Amino acid sequence: MKAVVLAAGKGTRLQPLTDDLPKALVEVDEKPLLTHCLDELVSLDADEFVIVVGYRKEQIIDYYGNSYNGVPITYVHQEEPAGLAHALLQAEPEIEDDFMLMLGDNVFRGNLDTVVQRQREQRVDCAFLVEEVPEDEASRYGVCVTNKYGEITDVVEKPDDPPSNLVMTGFYTFSPAIFKACSLVQPSDRSEYELSDAIDLLMDSGRTIDAVRLNGWRVDVGYPEDRKTAEQRLSEEAATLT
Repeated sequence: MKAVVLAAGKGTRLQPLTDDLPKALVEVDEKPLLTHCLDELVSLDADEFVIVVGYRKEQIIDYYGNSYNGVPITYVHQEEPAGLAHALLQAEPEIEDDFMLMLGDNVFRGNLDTVVQRQREQRVDCAFLVEEVPEDEASRYGVCVTNKYGEITDVVEKPDDPPSNLVMTGFYTFSPAIFKACSLVQPSDRSEYELSDAIDLLMDSGRTIDAVRLNGWRVDVGYPEDRKTAEQRLSEEAATLT
């Protein structure tokens, strides 16, 4: 299965770290964020990386070259920051079958393999990892709306008033049907083409969607304090292994 990684962001909330560096190359525990992502995807047997680059893309391309840990890399370019659905659409020419998608600003430790297994065994059109976060943090993410049975019926991107504290974590698997959905998405109130809106379109069309609860941890490195949190988690993990 190929793995698409979205790494085009500028990372304005991480300034001044990103003044002259793309967000994907900001180091966490002495490794770039993107390296943490690629390591996880290698462990999931990704057979090719499709990395979507934008801001200071030359630095990412120079750093990783044509392969990482034996896995070939194809770079595609997002010319303007127009949202995650727009970024994902740039990878469409490189994708023929089911694929993994990871947002390139996360550090994961958890059951990502369960998401991949659901995609392979149940032939769903989308599976994604979700977790509960503190209510005051939910507005940072794509928030899941559930019915009385706990089934996800809607997702809303970064709402001012989150309907729940169950959020998407930044790891997904998709069938190629997602590209049609992304192409139909209209700009949101934030003037971006939201991936959550594309997932809603899949739901509305009767496509099979599966959500997997995170068993483990992840840190979305959006702010400098998140970087410190991720480094603390990794340090604690290393201590348990020694």
